[in-house]
Amino acid sequence: MKVKTKSKKVNKAWLNQHVNDPYVKAAQKDGYRARAAYKLKEIDEQLGLIRPGDTVVDLGCAPGAWSQYLRRRLSPGGAAAGQLNGTIIGLDLLPMEPIEGVAFIQGDFREDSVLAQLQQALQGRLADAVVSDMAPNLSGVDSIDAARIAHLIELAVDFAQHHMKPEGALVVKLFHGSGYTQLVQLFKDSFKVVKPIKPKASRDKSSETFLVGIGLK
Repeated sequence: MKVKTKSKKVNKAWLNQHVNDPYVKAAQKDGYRARAAYKLKEIDEQLGLIRPGDTVVDLGCAPGAWSQYLRRRLSPGGAAAGQLNGTIIGLDLLPMEPIEGVAFIQGDFREDSVLAQLQQALQGRLADAVVSDMAPNLSGVDSIDAARIAHLIELAVDFAQHHMKPEGALVVKLFHGSGYTQLVQLFKDSFKVVKPIKPKASRDKSSETFLVGIGLK
């Protein structure tokens, strides 16, 4: 019985924090599907990664907040609908509600059939930027979770090396903890400029951070 009570207290505390979160409120007001949009917004504003006319691939895009931000960023008036100056392609294992102007591919980009769909959507172009908010289902076992996180980031780096312009930028999500140093080293081995960023929109208690690699080596 005590366990249930504690669980309820934790859930209530989380819900209370979530409802009062300024980024949750802002997302509701601005029409974003999740507060995560402000993480990419802050990274982009700090480093100037996304420019009008760009082709951007959004890995692990569901529920779509990053694609929504990209769509507004590439719109001449910053609008959520209407004219779009650029190309956005989102991929995810999960389904995603459509976003005007975003080409969505459901599937695993490690599979040849999904990669073929992506190449068709790219129409012979390389991406100017690849952004990835991908995160594995965490087990709570540090060594297993670290391996799962590392695997996703290695996949994103490999993807960028094959589908991104040499001067392009890759943004990935990772977590401080086991394997973090090795992943930073992977980025240093793969990119000319490497910047770790903890956006203000990331919760203080979260070990979540983002790595940005600019310019393929």
